[in-house]
Amino acid sequence: KIEHSREYARRAAIIGIQDNIDPLSNSISMKLVENNLVETTNKNALEDQIRGCLNKLSRIENFDIDYQVAPFRDLVPYPHIVSLYVTAFVIEQMINHKDVVDIFGSDEDIYRCINRQVGKYLSQEL
Repeated sequence: KIEHSREYARRAAIIGIQDNIDPLSNSISMKLVENNLVETTNKNALEDQIRGCLNKLSRIENFDIDYQVAPFRDLVPYPHIVSLYVTAFVIEQMINHKDVVDIFGSDEDIYRCINRQVGKYLSQEL
């Protein structure tokens, strides 16, 4: 029963992305820059990349989500799936983006920054 409720909460959070995709992507990208975790030459490009990441997350299969977050699964106890997926994206994909100068802070710092923003828009019951 606990596993079922976790799966339900996970699906609800992922479904909720589309209702909040613009403010969420703006908020995440803004805070990553403000907290000096991502240095970029183009904040709008960073926001577009985060929006694309969230859009993809709302459409892909659970297997693909689990594959993407696997290296970060033990980053924090009871991670929020959306925060974990975006963290993995920032750490593994954004570092290679032409508008990203560098990424700073620990993986956990990046996760916590993202998770604070996710918590403002999506359910935290995971």
